[in-house]
Amino acid sequence: MNYIRNILNSRSSSNGNFFLQLEKIIGFKPKTKSLYVKAFTHRSMNVKDKNGAAVNYERLEFVGDAMLGAVIASYLYGEVPQGDEGYLTKMRSKVVSREHLNELGKELNLINFVESKIPKNNFGNNIHGNLFEALVGAIFLDRGYKYCEKFIYKRVIDAHVDIETLEGKVISYKSLLIEWCQKEKKTFDYNVYEDTGNDDIKHFSVKLSIDKKVVAKARATSKKKAEEKASKRAFFALQNKISRPF
Repeated sequence: MNYIRNILNSRSSSNGNFFLQLEKIIGFKPKTKSLYVKAFTHRSMNVKDKNGAAVNYERLEFVGDAMLGAVIASYLYGEVPQGDEGYLTKMRSKVVSREHLNELGKELNLINFVESKIPKNNFGNNIHGNLFEALVGAIFLDRGYKYCEKFIYKRVIDAHVDIETLEGKVISYKSLLIEWCQKEKKTFDYNVYEDTGNDDIKHFSVKLSIDKKVVAKARATSKKKAEEKASKRAFFALQNKISRPF
């Protein structure tokens, strides 16, 4: 592909050798280099291959997500033999949470490799986790399960996974609060409304009520973020009453 050749040439001249930098991160020499170029190509480049398929990292994200889930599941299954299905599922969710994947992508500075027509400071925070998943997907398709597993152990499990710490980590305050309300037979309501005010970007506000009493308010750039923010505030306001299930 001419596109692949052009990207390799431009990266070699402007950012140093792309693959030399990448090898330091993944720990081996790539075989199918086009996979790694694709793993760091944003859809805004609007490039297609000879078959008309889009050349960007989104499909590799799908593969990487599946591989992360499989390797983490296998690790937890062996590490916590007493854990039932529900426990293992929640623990895996904590390891591969969007927040954690974003942290991993930032740690490796993967955004520095991205080819995009959008300025990097305009990307949302999830770009970091998306790139990490795409890189995992590229490793699997390039070198297979063993290489992929080794990379995940080095960069995720050995570096960041501690069972006791994970057990106490909350990945969704909204889920935790709803679970507590259902357990205690309390009613709850998230009253969300658009609240742009003087901001250029659309904002949403939420009033969280439990048993018809407002316990927390929050504002954010999406309904989901506003609800999670209000839930977190409610949790800390009510933490003496709320027991934290796994």
